[in-house]
Amino acid sequence: MRKDLDMALVRAFLAVVEAGGVTRAAASLGVSQAAASQQIKRLEEALDCRLFEREGRRLVLAPAGERLLAQARRLLAMNDEVWSSMRSPSFEGEVRLGVPYDLVGSFVPGVLRRFAKAQPRVRVSLTCEDSKIVREALKSGGVDLALTTETDCGRHGETLRTDRLVWVGGPGGDAHLKDPLPVSLGAPSCVFRPVAIEALGKVRRDWRAVCEVSRMEPVHAVLEAGLAVAPLLRSSVPERFEILGRDARLPALPEFRINLYAPPGLSPAARDLADHVRASFSGRDSGSRG
Repeated sequence: MRKDLDMALVRAFLAVVEAGGVTRAAASLGVSQAAASQQIKRLEEALDCRLFEREGRRLVLAPAGERLLAQARRLLAMNDEVWSSMRSPSFEGEVRLGVPYDLVGSFVPGVLRRFAKAQPRVRVSLTCEDSKIVREALKSGGVDLALTTETDCGRHGETLRTDRLVWVGGPGGDAHLKDPLPVSLGAPSCVFRPVAIEALGKVRRDWRAVCEVSRMEPVHAVLEAGLAVAPLLRSSVPERFEILGRDARLPALPEFRINLYAPPGLSPAARDLADHVRASFSGRDSGSRG
């Protein structure tokens, strides 16, 4: 006869493993120590095996507990995913998201992937332009939400993260040693362009433009070829490139804000996408290169 596992017992088992004992696990589960101990006992009885052994004052996994651990984690993750997807309100329609070129590759794919799982009936339309143009599209109604990189934050905006602008070159490249300095500066509308030019001017470093577009493909191409350096947000630098340090003798660059603009009157679907964006930048779903 088939039997079903009680997910509360599985959750208690994992809590004890992660907490290293019943007392702390009980606190994390919001139950008494006696109740947590009873849950473990019930799970052992249901599986007809001993899951923990005591070593002095510590609880350690028994062989059966070690076998159960990975499966329990997968089972609980699937349970929570099903519960979340069925409990979350389902929206329909379209949400238009504006994103600058420097963020679209590093942060947006994860956000869209998670949102698509949560709201499969909502279509996301992506507009990729420089931050200034994205803000203009938001004002004119061309997009519903906007992510930007800026030195400050405007009305209806919230700063999700602060990140430093850094000089980037190809691995083992020597473009930073050349005079004049070959630089990929972005298009005239790129917010990094005037900042980089001002910084170079302050140290009287002569420079020449190699690439003057904001799309990341040509910028990455000239970096990979060792033809130029470029100012990029630290967290958006691909692993194959090198962040140039003080020994490169390039001027320090300022910090920028990654902002989310979610104006009043958004549709429920747009508000939900905004929440997914916030969660991605909160540290729960994404990391940044150190």
